[in-house]
Amino acid sequence: MIIELSVALVAIAFAVLVFFLIKTLKSAKESLDKVSQTLQEVQKTVDELTYEVKTTVRHANDITADVQGKIQKIDPIMDSVKNLGDVMNELTLTVKQVSVTVIEKYRKSRELKEKAKAVSLEDAPLTPAEERTVKSYDAAYAKKGPGKIGMALKGVDAAAAIWQKFRH
Repeated sequence: MIIELSVALVAIAFAVLVFFLIKTLKSAKESLDKVSQTLQEVQKTVDELTYEVKTTVRHANDITADVQGKIQKIDPIMDSVKNLGDVMNELTLTVKQVSVTVIEKYRKSRELKEKAKAVSLEDAPLTPAEERTVKSYDAAYAKKGPGKIGMALKGVDAAAAIWQKFRH
């Protein structure tokens, strides 16, 4: 009888174990079903994102190609602007040199005029040859209107002002 009771007790314990094992397996199955469903949703989302990413990359490539084409079109303009800047620098240097030369000539002519006036103010009368020299000197350097150099300097000033406005 103890053996029968032991066997019955083992059978009952086994039945209880199988019952709880079945409950655990059902719970695990439900969890795996939920995980499977979540993975399917994630896969759909990834597929949609993949399509959108590919589309975005194509658009980015198109935009990049467009920008490169426009930059290639702008490059000659930038080269021209650089060349214009170089020309303006050279022109400025030339104008500086010309203005220094003009100022020096003006100073020399002024000094010569002053010397000529000082000589003419002396008590000694001028000889006809000296008088003709002084008169021709006055006629040559006593111009009131702007000469070619003056007009060139005005043109350079105007070009420099236009260039400054263009740069700003």
